[in-house]
Amino acid sequence: MIDTDSDTALISVVEDMQADNQLGNSAHRTDSYQEYRANQPRSPTGGRGTGSGNKESSPLLGPKHDHDHHEHYWNSFPDDPRFEELVRQAEDAIENNVFPQRIYQGSSGSYFVKNVEHKIIGVFKPKDEEPYGQLNPKWTKWMHKLCCPCCFGRSCLVPNQGYLSEAGASLVDQKLQLNIVPKTKVVRLASETFNYSAIDRAKARTKKNIYAKVPSVGRRFNRIGLPPKVGSFQQFVVGYKDADFWLRRFDNEALPESTAKKFQLLFERLVVLDYIIRNTDRGNDNWLIKYETASAAAVTPETESTRDDGDWSIVSNPEISIAAIDNGLAFPFKHPDEWRAYPYHWAWLPQAKVPFSTDTQEQILPLLSDMNFVQDMCDDLYDLFKHDKGFDRHTFERQMSVMRGQILNLTQALKDGRSPVQLVQMPVVTVERSRMRQDTDIFTQSFSHRAPFFSWC
Repeated sequence: MIDTDSDTALISVVEDMQADNQLGNSAHRTDSYQEYRANQPRSPTGGRGTGSGNKESSPLLGPKHDHDHHEHYWNSFPDDPRFEELVRQAEDAIENNVFPQRIYQGSSGSYFVKNVEHKIIGVFKPKDEEPYGQLNPKWTKWMHKLCCPCCFGRSCLVPNQGYLSEAGASLVDQKLQLNIVPKTKVVRLASETFNYSAIDRAKARTKKNIYAKVPSVGRRFNRIGLPPKVGSFQQFVVGYKDADFWLRRFDNEALPESTAKKFQLLFERLVVLDYIIRNTDRGNDNWLIKYETASAAAVTPETESTRDDGDWSIVSNPEISIAAIDNGLAFPFKHPDEWRAYPYHWAWLPQAKVPFSTDTQEQILPLLSDMNFVQDMCDDLYDLFKHDKGFDRHTFERQMSVMRGQILNLTQALKDGRSPVQLVQMPVVTVERSRMRQDTDIFTQSFSHRAPFFSWC
């Protein structure tokens, strides 16, 4: 019987060799920075070092030095050494056969990434395993596409840009200093536990066998092992639970005044983030709350001599914090105007009826009122989004038009002292930018007059 996958893989391997030969010596021309990186090689599947890896126990990944020279630029974050170190730990773990573990909840292929101590350090979401990606391992979306193609996908979103949306939400969070989105960036990783096509796995096995039997030929390959996947890598947060869990508890157990005030402030930051990026998937199951109950502080000789029997000042208040995760369905290029409205589910919470606090007004208004700041944020998002292979400048400008309109409404709501509920009731608007001269931008406002068929879902 003919092994079709093996034959196809062999043809692909030969094509790879021909492509490598055409590169010639140009792939070896490096500047001083590249030479430095070459002395400390780094691949998407391993950390720094010159070790050859364990080919027997890791048959499909290949040694670190076998990866493409140009991939040394990936997973490098000079401006954020802590995050770079986190990704390096993930690479080292994969190199030592501590592979990412698939998360079975959700509608896409997402993975818990671990370090060599088997501790979860991040969540990786590959681009091609997103809800409507070609290699999505979840059969529910396949059935959705097969049985109900008319309702397939969200018409207001750019397909397969969820990983950019995740990273973009983190960027907006950092620009506004909200500090509620776990740090997220675009990285490349390869692991046997990811969902690959049969041909990719066959190619990896074929290249490995050639490298083992004929090293002189195998060294000519551009890459040995499974191809790295591009996706979003989000830092894992510890001690958090679904917001729905704690919100139900808070309905029965009132929070202390100081803790309730802090929670209201954090909730307003969530509102600001979701409204600006126009998150179409914010339910109470995809933002998290960490609540640490009050505990008595340790009594020292100094505090013992000064406190009275009825003094409770040494009992600390409960600590609360939130984390806005699952931001992959944001940054639409138009407002929802067909079947569903994709409302913000936090709008039904009692906290949404409270007007925005002075703290939020003082923090957000000066930033969003500055057109230069807004444009800088758009430029930073452009630098992020443009690396996608399917990037389209016109579509991106439409995404930014929606975001500018959201910022315009939010700014007005903050000035008027409105509540989050009143904010989402404002007419949606887009602000389009057009350039008349070289350095002159004209912004045009337009309102959406078409409402979705279902306004409640």
